[in-house]
Amino acid sequence: MRTSRAKYVVLEDSDGGYDPRGAARELWGCRNQEVILSGPAETGKTYACLQKLHALCIRYPGIQCAMVRKTRKSMTGSVLQTYERKVIRGGVRPYGGSHVEWYDYDNGSRIYVGGMDNPDKILSSERDVIYVNQAEELTLDDWEKLLTRATGRAGNMPYPQMLGDCNPWGPSHWILKRAQAGALKFLESRHEDNPTLFTPDGEMTEQGVRTMAVLDTLTGIRYQRLRRGKWVSAEGIIYDSWDRAVHVIDPIPLPDVWTRYRVIDFGYTNPFVCLWFAQDKDGRLYLYRELYQTGLLVEDAAKEINRLTGNEQIRATICDHDAEDRATLERYGIPTIPAKKDVKMGIQAVQTRLRKAGDGRPRLYVFSDCLVEPDKKLLEAKQPTCLIEEMEEYVWETAREGTADKETPRKVSDHSEDCLRYLCLYLEKAMEAPIRVSLR
Repeated sequence: MRTSRAKYVVLEDSDGGYDPRGAARELWGCRNQEVILSGPAETGKTYACLQKLHALCIRYPGIQCAMVRKTRKSMTGSVLQTYERKVIRGGVRPYGGSHVEWYDYDNGSRIYVGGMDNPDKILSSERDVIYVNQAEELTLDDWEKLLTRATGRAGNMPYPQMLGDCNPWGPSHWILKRAQAGALKFLESRHEDNPTLFTPDGEMTEQGVRTMAVLDTLTGIRYQRLRRGKWVSAEGIIYDSWDRAVHVIDPIPLPDVWTRYRVIDFGYTNPFVCLWFAQDKDGRLYLYRELYQTGLLVEDAAKEINRLTGNEQIRATICDHDAEDRATLERYGIPTIPAKKDVKMGIQAVQTRLRKAGDGRPRLYVFSDCLVEPDKKLLEAKQPTCLIEEMEEYVWETAREGTADKETPRKVSDHSEDCLRYLCLYLEKAMEAPIRVSLR
């Protein structure tokens, strides 16, 4: 028996229903095969896309859809939480327990859930609609693979659609290029489009005052993108050869014979960071695990490091210099080597690894799913939560004349950056400290 439409919040409901504004309203009426809703943080982009996906599932019984992000584990505390708490009101059943695999509607519609790190279920059959959350995280290859599954062959609604939301990125991003070529409908949202932040008359709500105050504290590239919605690159970026499309890869099997390293940067108010790397026979590094958490005591961090490491054999753990914190790690069976902290030499060592070698490949890769869990406080504060995000914001300090001082990096959001420098310099200069092997 089908559930009554009255149990759902849909666009047609004039009494307490969803009433989109601006670009969100354009999204609702758009039938282009490819459409992306772009804009700064907190403009209601994800909510608008979820509302459209939900309403389509109701309007066209039996449609087959997919909800996708770059990695599956990044969906649980973000887009799926919004969908379950703010969009659906009944008549929808999740399957898969705490790790939802799909949602079934009473009218036969279904939404599969997955990440591009394991897209088998998404790509296994034709889909009427595919919604991509945080589309800027995907590569063009990811997007085009999904597009082959939304061509209209599913045939359960009048038009197929790939829709997505994204935050602004660099001016050469594939989303902008695809929009400029006319293949993708590009819509830009504003903070005034979000009814929780602004009234229909343009007056800021109490929540709007709080939210905009947070966004106004952002600096540099994050301010330009997340507050103003600009598609710009960071000025004076240090690692200008860094390229997500090249250096961020889907996970690959790591043979036990590959050498493993850990690198640690202490923090409490700032994040405590531990990076796990594997080195292949050709000397390439693969970041396969990243702990990046604020409010973590060293003893608790040590327990978590041991749990995550398991039986992996770690050749060396390179660490920040704090003697007391290093002693705490030692008590928990984590021997450390003090990092060589020459910043300029460390940056040069990282830059060397980022450049492509003679075989056309760089000597540093980052797994797309390496982050253990995003820090909720950092997410709320719109601050970097991992090395990938830090790489794109790591810039030189500005000299008095307004030019980049290419001797001094800005000491902001550089916690995983420090770890990366420590390891690259350690490997480059063959630290004199003896190697100590830990089975944890």
